[in-house]
Amino acid sequence: MTSENPFGQVLVALVTPMTADGEVDWPGVEKHIDDVISSGADGIVVTGTTGETSTLTDPEKIKLVEVGKDVAAGRAKIITGGGSNETAHAIELYKHSEQAGADGIMIVTPYYNKPTQAGILTHFRMVADATDLPVILYDIPGRTGVPIKYETIIRLAKHPNILAVKDAKGDFSEVSRVLNQTDLLYFSGDDANVLPHLSIGATGLIGITANIAPAPYRQMIDAVNAGDLATATAAHQQLEPLVRAVMTHVPGTVAAKYILHGLGRIGSPRVRLPLVGPEEWEAALIEDEIDHVQGIPGADFHNFRPDRNAAAGGALPKVAGTTR
Repeated sequence: MTSENPFGQVLVALVTPMTADGEVDWPGVEKHIDDVISSGADGIVVTGTTGETSTLTDPEKIKLVEVGKDVAAGRAKIITGGGSNETAHAIELYKHSEQAGADGIMIVTPYYNKPTQAGILTHFRMVADATDLPVILYDIPGRTGVPIKYETIIRLAKHPNILAVKDAKGDFSEVSRVLNQTDLLYFSGDDANVLPHLSIGATGLIGITANIAPAPYRQMIDAVNAGDLATATAAHQQLEPLVRAVMTHVPGTVAAKYILHGLGRIGSPRVRLPLVGPEEWEAALIEDEIDHVQGIPGADFHNFRPDRNAAAGGALPKVAGTTR
C-alpha cells in the first residue's frame, strides 16, 4: 500500500454478524474484523451490500465505522460503503462517517430511481465534494439498474477525491480502456474475476469470499505484485469451489454467513428480511460445493458444521430500516 493507494489491496466486503433475533452482534463484529485482518486483509468495507446496508440504520452504519477503526488499530483501512440513492442523504452519511474516522468512502450508483448519466455524474461529484476522504466509485448495474458509462467514468476521474472504481460490471475491455486513459485504481468486485482483473492492471479486490478466506487472496495479490503468475493462478484455482459456493446459489451475504457460522467463526447465520437463509435445497448445493474445497489456509472445512435450522428465515430487527 502506497500513498497513491489509500485503500489497501485485499479488501473484505464485510458481512455484519447478527444475533439470532437480527440485532447487530457487536462482539461478533469485533472478532470478525480482527480475524480477517489477522489473515491478510489490509482494507475493510463496512456497511456495503454484503454488510446488509439496506437494512442497517444510520446509527448502526456509523458505529460500524467506529468499531472498525478501533479494532483495526492502523492495521487496515476502514472504508464505508452503502450510501444512498438520495444525494442529500448520502452526503450526510459520508460526512458522519468521516467524523467517525473512516479512511475512505465507496459510493454506489444511485439505485431504483435510475438517473441519467448526468444525474449520476452530479451525484458522485456532490458526494465527493462533501468530504476530504478518497472515493471509490461502485459500478454494479446488476443491482442499481444503470451502469456508469465509460464517458462518465472519464469525467469523474478528473475529480481530485475520486481515486478508484470497484468494478462489478465485468466489461474487461472498458476496464483496460479506463486504466489506459486515467490514473484510477481498479478493484475487482466479482469474486470469480479477481485474477483476470489483476492480470489487466487492477490494484486489488473488494470481495465477499474474503470474509471466509482472506489468506489466499493475500497470496494471490502478493504473487501478482511479484510477477509470479503461477502462484497467483494456483491461489485462484484453490479458491474456485469456495467462490462458487458463496456466489452462485443464494445472495453472497446469505451464503457467507451460512458458511462462517458452519465454521464456528460467527455466532449466528441470521440475515435481516427481506433476505432469508438458504432453503434446504440451496443449502445442499452450497454444501456440495464445499465438499470440493481443499487446503485453503485459515479455513479448515474438516470441522464444517452447517446449521440449516439456525439459518432458516430472516429477522425483523427492533429498529426498522434505514433512518435519517
